[in-house]
Amino acid sequence: MQSSHRDLAGKRVLVVGLGRSGIAAARLCALRGAQVTVNDAKDTAQLRSDLALLPGNVRQELGGHPAELFIAQDMIVLSPGVPPMPQLAAARAKGVFVTGELELASWFVESTMVAITGTNGKSTTTTLCGAMLGANGRPTFVGGNLGTPLSEAIGTHAARLGGTCVVEVSSFQLETVRTFRPQVAVLLNISPDHLDRYSDFAGYAAAKQRIFAAQTASDFAVINIDDPNVEAAVRSIQSRCVLISTHRALGVGGWLEGDSLCVRLPGGPIEYYPAQLPGLVGRHNQENALAALVASRLIGALPAEARHALVSFRPLPHRMELVGDFNDIEFYDDSKGTNVGAVVAALDGFPRKVVLIAGGKDKGGSYAPLAEVMKRHGRAAVLIGEAASKIKAVLAPVVPVKMASDMDEAVELAASLAERGDAVVLSPACSSFDMYRDYAHRAEVYRTAVQVLIASISDKIPLDPETD
Repeated sequence: MQSSHRDLAGKRVLVVGLGRSGIAAARLCALRGAQVTVNDAKDTAQLRSDLALLPGNVRQELGGHPAELFIAQDMIVLSPGVPPMPQLAAARAKGVFVTGELELASWFVESTMVAITGTNGKSTTTTLCGAMLGANGRPTFVGGNLGTPLSEAIGTHAARLGGTCVVEVSSFQLETVRTFRPQVAVLLNISPDHLDRYSDFAGYAAAKQRIFAAQTASDFAVINIDDPNVEAAVRSIQSRCVLISTHRALGVGGWLEGDSLCVRLPGGPIEYYPAQLPGLVGRHNQENALAALVASRLIGALPAEARHALVSFRPLPHRMELVGDFNDIEFYDDSKGTNVGAVVAALDGFPRKVVLIAGGKDKGGSYAPLAEVMKRHGRAAVLIGEAASKIKAVLAPVVPVKMASDMDEAVELAASLAERGDAVVLSPACSSFDMYRDYAHRAEVYRTAVQVLIASISDKIPLDPETD
């Protein structure tokens, strides 16, 4: 990246996509003196609340993507959800520089940066790592794909020298990075996802691996060596690799040993942290904890600070969150499990037998891995949504399967199939858009259904006359 791109004063900049990232990018560019135009397929009425957040000197071109607008710019900044389109190809052919919000924001970050990606576990690891680094009071920004765009950190103490930025990054964001250079980059796992956007799995994996592209020999790459798709990326990394594993002991890095998470930095002693934590259930969360521990310790978090953040951590909403418990049956909300890899990771090593509620809008991948994990950990499955029949074909040979028309019926069926000591887990392996606004809406409906079911069962249990 030529430094001239970073001088935005007077440049004609088009920001495409007016989600939170797009708004943040437009504000940053305007603050840096650019002539900013925002563009979205939605019209003014649909974007009214978002547009109110923009400075008054930002132009608006809404309701479509006119080709002449794209080729008239010096630079185009894409929000992560913007798909490839002919207008972008035409602009590039005219010499217009096209980048993304993450790359743009990184130009103005002076502080130490940790970036975390993977198909699953990004948000938990990012939040936990941020808590470990912020425990000593240093200015720390935690965001990115997690919710708060990196552009919103620019100008804060966290983005200045002496601060820390911990960012979750998605494959969509990584497609457009060039000079984005985290001092610590973490790759948790890669499993098939977003195959409705990428032509094949190799294209998706290549996007994930771009997190390391601009790193140098002075930087660190934290790698989950248990994932063969991640291990394959190691050969092309220029930075110093530090490995984590829950399946083998390592001389340096992070590993699971009995009931301890072990961390050893290069040249240092072995540190021991608890592996059994109420806020981090399952082997996949032990991997997330190891990644956060190693990354935060590499940046300078003290062991006591890391331990405190680890033991006090509570799961993020909709990520294997306990939402109900009745008659020794626990109900978990893992609505964020929107792909097969996420469900497999969540159920592998789960401490109870599982009645799985799955299904939704199909994302184009294979459901075969679900059969293997359900063979080991499953009691039964209840399926909903457009993909229900496809999932049933895979799971029916392995566990009893019931079909449900909505979430209320699914929760009732799941509870009837569960035995004492089991867990009912909503982990859909699909997106939510066939039935719900998003994964959070799906989780809200599930939580309500669980609460109603527990209340109705409780009302039907007769009181003991001796304790009435």
